[in-house]
Amino acid sequence: MGWSCGKGSARFRTKACEENRKISLVTYKIFLSDKMGPEHDQVSIATIGKDIEKTSVFEVVYDNKHARIGLSNEDAEFFESFSKEKHNKLLRKVDFRLVPVLALLYLCAHIDRANIGNAKIEGMLDDLNMSGIQYNIAVSIFFIPYILLEVPSNVILKKFKRPSTYLGILVVSWGITMTLTGLCKDFGGLMACRVVLAVCEAGFFPGAVYHITRWYAQRQVQTRIALFYCASALSGAFSGLLAFAIAKMDGVGGKAGWAWIFLLEGIATVLIGIACFFVMPDTPALSKRWLSAEEIRYLEIQTYIKEGGRSSMEATEKFKWSYLTDLLTDYKVYLQAFILFTASVCAYGLKFTMPSITKSMGYTSSQAQLLTIPPYVAGAIAAISFSKLADRYQWRMPFILGPMTLVLIGFCILFPLAKDIKHQIPACYIGVMLICMGQYPTNPAGSAWISGNLAGDTKRAMGIALNICIGNSGGILGSYMFLDSEEEAGYPTGFGIGIGLSAAVLISTLVLEWSYWSINKKRDAMTEDEIHARYNEEQLNRMGDKSPLYRYKL
Repeated sequence: MGWSCGKGSARFRTKACEENRKISLVTYKIFLSDKMGPEHDQVSIATIGKDIEKTSVFEVVYDNKHARIGLSNEDAEFFESFSKEKHNKLLRKVDFRLVPVLALLYLCAHIDRANIGNAKIEGMLDDLNMSGIQYNIAVSIFFIPYILLEVPSNVILKKFKRPSTYLGILVVSWGITMTLTGLCKDFGGLMACRVVLAVCEAGFFPGAVYHITRWYAQRQVQTRIALFYCASALSGAFSGLLAFAIAKMDGVGGKAGWAWIFLLEGIATVLIGIACFFVMPDTPALSKRWLSAEEIRYLEIQTYIKEGGRSSMEATEKFKWSYLTDLLTDYKVYLQAFILFTASVCAYGLKFTMPSITKSMGYTSSQAQLLTIPPYVAGAIAAISFSKLADRYQWRMPFILGPMTLVLIGFCILFPLAKDIKHQIPACYIGVMLICMGQYPTNPAGSAWISGNLAGDTKRAMGIALNICIGNSGGILGSYMFLDSEEEAGYPTGFGIGIGLSAAVLISTLVLEWSYWSINKKRDAMTEDEIHARYNEEQLNRMGDKSPLYRYKL
């Protein structure tokens, strides 16, 4: 079954013409285009020969990477003939329409969940008669409904024909909740608003990541997630800048400055959420206003190729409990989630506390708000830069290890020096910068890594949500990392936790890389005869990433 052209060559077997082992140049180029990028479309076929035959379904093996591509002759020829110029033009159109919208909405999400840290240093605790531990509780309560509802939310999202409708409802809902937070009179009211805010925000990030994976080839995903996710970093900068300006309204209309932070930022979110219904792209098929029929066809074929072919995609389209069981029993999912968990602990712990840390350097509240901006800007730049490199080299592991090493160094700087922070301002500020530069590239890398290693549309949607769900549970720990009672001592518990977790994630990333590599190696050792003696076509289609034909991305 099948034949080989020697080391480093390609093996092909056509389903329709198995008896003569003819191969398809069209399919060969399609496979390489999806896996390696358009710059590698022109491939050498000297060792393959010119005697090719186009058939309906192909099974491809190239350099020990397997893919099942179900394409008609017409679709295969169309996809192969789509020029690099057309591809780049289409990519720019999708980038312009989709990524900025998602980034703006995620910016609103992070500002609205984290501006409680800005409100804190503007007198919120005194006005609501709250203690320091009550503040920590109000921050952490957000993450309980937030992490519990992420997976169900993505299942619901798949039932909507237009993702913009569902995501728009979420944005408007949390904007209204944020506005009402500015009217709170006591701790109980603040707690209620934080819970409702979490319910409304829970589905947005996993839904947005899933939405991105539906528009882009795997080699393009991490950079787009990073462009979208860097809004998380920029939210810290914008939040500090907005709080600095809005807090000057203290006393206007009988409202405190911290209340105006919630009111105005909530109203802005509602207006942006309403616009979401009209400007967010849904699917290629529903984007006829700005995509040509040719471009829509190309994107749909690209999706089928990424899913492993039409039959495979159709076989995994509907929800099945077995997909959830596979996810919950897959140790690799938990290793992936631990990466995001650590990033979330660091991100939320620092986000909720950075204004207090900068204020403890001896600056006023206004100056402390402004000093939070540069670290977040540096984090956004790092997220985009590392992600571009990861997509370029199609290798995720080094671009998690590198950033997390920066996080480890940052915590190691702050742990011994923060107790005397007023006399160690340059070193401590550099430590904060390094943590931000390391934590923000990690989430896009982790999200892209798992999205590329779950086959089947429904399973991928749930897997992305589950991964983010477990990862975001780190926000609970992050909420208690830095306790007010330890501020004068330099937050030794918080920085110590950061050191331990960042070191642990370096180890888990290496273990995960080895796991993917070893599984691929075992599958490489299986012959085509062994595979088809053990499984039939239907079984292979339904196995997703468990299939011996599937290769994990490193």
